[in-house]
Amino acid sequence: MADVQVTCINKQPRNNTHEGITHLGGSGWKWTRNEVIQSIRSKTNTFFTRVNGKRADIGIVDGQNGPYLRTYADGQWNDNLLALPECA
Repeated sequence: MADVQVTCINKQPRNNTHEGITHLGGSGWKWTRNEVIQSIRSKTNTFFTRVNGKRADIGIVDGQNGPYLRTYADGQWNDNLLALPECA
């Protein structure tokens, strides 16, 4: 299992909540939200962000419109994914 850092996202529309994230990416890779969700569920990879030197793991939230991704650190869900820049 690889531990993968996410450094960018794509959203449609950009000002929507976490459910609007369509892609996540990092150094040399870019996956759809569904590919990341499948990878987490199958325990193939773990994903995280690092903001101000602090790690936040990415987890799956089962929302009313289906599963979406969100970061979790210090016992709380937070918005670290939404703070990332757009992927190229």
